[in-house]
Amino acid sequence: MKTLLKTSSLVALCVSAVSLNAAEAWKLPPETARLKPGPGVELATGQCLLCHSADYISTQPRLPRAAWEASVKKMKEKYGAPVPADKTQALVDYLVKNYGAAPAAK
Repeated sequence: MKTLLKTSSLVALCVSAVSLNAAEAWKLPPETARLKPGPGVELATGQCLLCHSADYISTQPRLPRAAWEASVKKMKEKYGAPVPADKTQALVDYLVKNYGAAPAAK
């Protein structure tokens, strides 16, 4: 029984050591994507990139203003995004200008 406990302890110690080394070795590549420059980019970087990569935003379909407004509202209300109320419209403006659908032709 004593030998079994020593063996179990040794196995647990080895597994822990391997797990720590694996955790240290696992690193994501550095973020290289950037949001498009322009008025509001600092706001979008500070608010959106807390949870999303720049690629996540840039690979979305070209959404109209109403869809970007709904998306920002959802992020605030459902996911707790800390977008200040007085900055919401500026954030939507940035997203629409840089990642929005072209206005319909008249």
